[in-house]
Amino acid sequence: MPRTSAGLLLHRTRDGQVEVLLVHPGGPFWANKDLGAWSIPKGEHGPDDDPQACAEREFAEELGSAPPPADPGHDIDLGTVRQSGGKVVRAFARAGDLDADAITSNAFEVEWPPRSGRRQSFPEVDRAAWFALDEAYERINAAQAALLDRLADALGAAR
Repeated sequence: MPRTSAGLLLHRTRDGQVEVLLVHPGGPFWANKDLGAWSIPKGEHGPDDDPQACAEREFAEELGSAPPPADPGHDIDLGTVRQSGGKVVRAFARAGDLDADAITSNAFEVEWPPRSGRRQSFPEVDRAAWFALDEAYERINAAQAALLDRLADALGAAR
């Protein structure tokens, strides 16, 4: 059974352009990677978990604050994508705003440098940023680009 994750794609409109909030993974592996490394805030969940509740929980863990409240019935279910490692990601889009410079991510521990016996702590997300759709396509994990397509279609936005 493939691993499953759920995430929340926050979007806003500035100067007539749709912008999306993406996060950059923390840790030494991602430190020097940019294009294709960004993602929607997301996290794994079990088969009996509610994907939308998971998406909201993971947003809060990775960014340090709860997502903006949803207008009832206004979240957009963007469906699923399968990433290259086989993980299936379900995404929900929500209109809202957030100060991307004020994030405080939870942390994880990893042996670093490899085979050193030393464990170090790193933020799960080292930064967040708002991107217009055209730039978001360059930054986001390639498998997640379909989520941007679906959002653009739902909003009637140019890509």
